[in-house]
Amino acid sequence: MKLKEVSDQVLVFRTSVLGDKKAFDSLVRKYQSSVRRFFLQQTGGDAPLSDDLAQDAFIKAYVSLKSFRGASSFHTWLMRIACNVFYDHVRRNSHESDADVSRAALLTAPEKSPALKLDLYQALRVVSEKERLCLTLQLSEGLSVEEIASATSIPLGTVKSHLSRGKQKMTEYLKTNGYE
Repeated sequence: MKLKEVSDQVLVFRTSVLGDKKAFDSLVRKYQSSVRRFFLQQTGGDAPLSDDLAQDAFIKAYVSLKSFRGASSFHTWLMRIACNVFYDHVRRNSHESDADVSRAALLTAPEKSPALKLDLYQALRVVSEKERLCLTLQLSEGLSVEEIASATSIPLGTVKSHLSRGKQKMTEYLKTNGYE
């Protein structure tokens, strides 16, 4: 069996119990794009900061790997760590405004117009930090409402409210700026 065909649980076991660093490298390679994209969206495209935060998240994951119990997917568990790393960063830099700390672009595909990307950045400024976090995890990372609740420690009903309010605010903003 090739290493890339091995399940996350096997890779976690190999890393935490057998000390197999190559197994953890496989987990990093598998999820680094997702984690980095999350941080890019939360920091408004600040690539150096996103790389630093992603590195912190993977270090924390490695150190905490023995605490992974498999109650959720490894991806959800890793995104919870990423959320906590981001929360810590925000707390350390609380003198900056919410808009400066967290500008996410939900659509980053190259075929999207630059104007639309800028408008999405602006639209995400009108939502709260928690709404932006939930929106990013759902729309960009594809997490379910239940996985978002698990990753963020926000109650399920509150996640649903954040998603609903955030989408409504963004829709209103985009409609007033010429999008239908």
